[in-house]
Amino acid sequence: MGAYLVRRFGLMVLTLFGISIIIFMLLRLTPGNIADILFDAGGFVDPADKARIEADLGLDRPIPVQYAKWIGGLLQGDLGISYQTERPALQEIAPRIPITARLAVLALAFAVLLGVPFGVISAVKQDTKLDYVLRVISLTGLSMPAFWLGLLILMGFVAYFGTIPIYSDAPTGFWNALLMYSVPAAAVGFRSSALMMRLTRSSMLEVLRQDYIRTARSKGASEVTINYYHALKNAMLPVVTVIGIEAAFLLGGLIVTETVFNIPGVARFLVEAVRWRDYPMVQNLVMFIAVVVVSINFIIDMLYAALDPRIKYGD
Repeated sequence: MGAYLVRRFGLMVLTLFGISIIIFMLLRLTPGNIADILFDAGGFVDPADKARIEADLGLDRPIPVQYAKWIGGLLQGDLGISYQTERPALQEIAPRIPITARLAVLALAFAVLLGVPFGVISAVKQDTKLDYVLRVISLTGLSMPAFWLGLLILMGFVAYFGTIPIYSDAPTGFWNALLMYSVPAAAVGFRSSALMMRLTRSSMLEVLRQDYIRTARSKGASEVTINYYHALKNAMLPVVTVIGIEAAFLLGGLIVTETVFNIPGVARFLVEAVRWRDYPMVQNLVMFIAVVVVSINFIIDMLYAALDPRIKYGD
């Protein structure tokens, strides 16, 4: 187990190192930088002033030097200064992380609490009217974009309640915050719940055809025990994989949802940073998302061993 953990952590570090190089080079290959944007917007044409701004921001240095400075600061906890706001990048990012985290956690909870139970019910009630209804709902969720569903929700609130459930001020209190985030979380979690429902259904159907399920029935075990103790436990491995993938996707895939509902989270701020070529902000935000994704994948691998005793990570 110890050797596996060492190899796994080494692979995680190597992955993050490769991501840092890719995002750093892609930003530099994009035409224009913040100096070009500022001068184009202001109508300035003095090359000396533009060169001075690039020198102040360090954009005139060789690319390897810029990369080494960024990585060195990152390892020391110094994320640099935002080109747009001229504030420390950490002060810009830190307040937005809890907002996106709450939205992602609520969306994932919505997806799991609806997708897994309905998937089990659809498998147990195979080829019944209820199964057909649930399958239609799941196909609808998979084919409906989150941003379009969000717009429909906004129009529905305006038509029936005369209000728009968008983020205005930071909500105070648990229930106010839950109410504020629940609507966009449901909009973005609907697709994930549909995916989990279909995967749970197919995995459950495969398990329910196994011989040990027939043996449990012949011994007089109740349907609840068979479905939720024997079958679901063995059908959860592929579902856990999808839950991990969706958790990683939700953190970086909330751009449109945060924009539609006016939520000042990490994903929306990343779009603004890309538009302004704010290199420190884009690099640090992408690295933050990459660290979360890699960490979630590691946690999922550990959960495999906990859910299935046959899986061993030996030395």
